[in-house]
Amino acid sequence: MPKHTQFKVGGVPEHFNLPWKKAIEENRFAAHAIDISWKDYCGGTGAMTKALREGELDIAILLTEGMIADIHRGNQSKIVQFYVKSPLRWGIHVGAQSKFKTVADLENTKAAISRYGSGSHLMAYVNADNHNWNLDKQKFEVVKSLDGGREFLTKGEADYFLWEKFTTKPFVDNGEFRIVGECPTPWPSFVVAVRQDLLVTHYNEIEQVLNIVNDSCKEVKANQNSIEEISERYQLKKEDVAIWFNETEWACNGIVDAETIDQVQERLMSLEIIGAKMDFDLLCSPFDEKLKAKVTKS
Repeated sequence: MPKHTQFKVGGVPEHFNLPWKKAIEENRFAAHAIDISWKDYCGGTGAMTKALREGELDIAILLTEGMIADIHRGNQSKIVQFYVKSPLRWGIHVGAQSKFKTVADLENTKAAISRYGSGSHLMAYVNADNHNWNLDKQKFEVVKSLDGGREFLTKGEADYFLWEKFTTKPFVDNGEFRIVGECPTPWPSFVVAVRQDLLVTHYNEIEQVLNIVNDSCKEVKANQNSIEEISERYQLKKEDVAIWFNETEWACNGIVDAETIDQVQERLMSLEIIGAKMDFDLLCSPFDEKLKAKVTKS
């Protein structure tokens, strides 16, 4: 019996990660002498970048902008591929009893964020920039998770909260939240990131993991029963899942391109979240060597 390689993998407990969950449940990794220990991170990208730094995670599926920003801050991990190519539709939520009726009403108010460096934090800046608000006047309340956001908005301890709109839809439907607008990401929403040391010691095994997941993504997307399965697993209305499913594109080809990464860095620089752009090779390590050679020359 070959010795199994073990990887600690983390992602948000949301519908995007069904391909990972199915591949684990179907023992696809074990067939290649790889064991995956999965952990849900309710705190989102900020919690996962911290876990990568501290060695709690080997591989993370997290938001593009959050991973790039944290590598700029010294995270010794690299992006190995895009995971979801389509934008993330962030809902801009207020509490049911809030006096705020429109996004414009939220200028100079306090945003709930899961933690600093998270998607809810960075996208609050993107939203503020989209509406020409003063970025220096943005105020935040750390709430740790979606449940924290629900609590703080209900109590009036924060004014608004950005989170993936289909995940929060049940709380809009039950009257807990009102959604006053959306802020889609202007880039592919999710990437897969791996600790740099593992890219040196376990390159082949990580490439195999990505191949399995990419195949699982293709199968989930092609399966007409996926909408019903996602609805049942994640307790979302089937009609909402159908809308999300039809507009979601998993990146099943292992590609991460320099032009898109450059565009994200440009926007993060304009928001003063990062100071200067980093070379593609310092941020990313794509597994397609021909692609890597091509994009690093561009």
